[in-house]
Amino acid sequence: QVQLVESGGGLVQAGGSLRVSCAASGRTFDFNSRGMGWFRQAPGKEREFVAFISYTGVLRSYADSVKGRFTISKDNAKNTVFLQMNSLKPEDTAVYYCAAHLRGSYSVVGSYEFWGQGTQVTVSS
Repeated sequence: QVQLVESGGGLVQAGGSLRVSCAASGRTFDFNSRGMGWFRQAPGKEREFVAFISYTGVLRSYADSVKGRFTISKDNAKNTVFLQMNSLKPEDTAVYYCAAHLRGSYSVVGSYEFWGQGTQVTVSS
């Protein structure tokens, strides 16, 4: 059974920083061969793409709304992917989910196979 567990969410003031993590586990899950993505979902809105990192870590891609403020990284030795969020804005408030890419466009929800339960990030103005 594959598990993705997010942590590190919380409440932060606008302009502040937060780092969320996602730990992967499961005997059949080869983290080193998987691209990983972060998505977010605000109340009443659809889940949207935030960032993607390839299995090698060489390719990284970001949504325009977070480019230059967020950084995705992964530690293959710890089976963990991170999202460093700087210069946070109230509009970044959402539940943040990590997911394991399966195939297809990395910005599309349906391209991912496994999902975490999410971690709440709230940015106050």
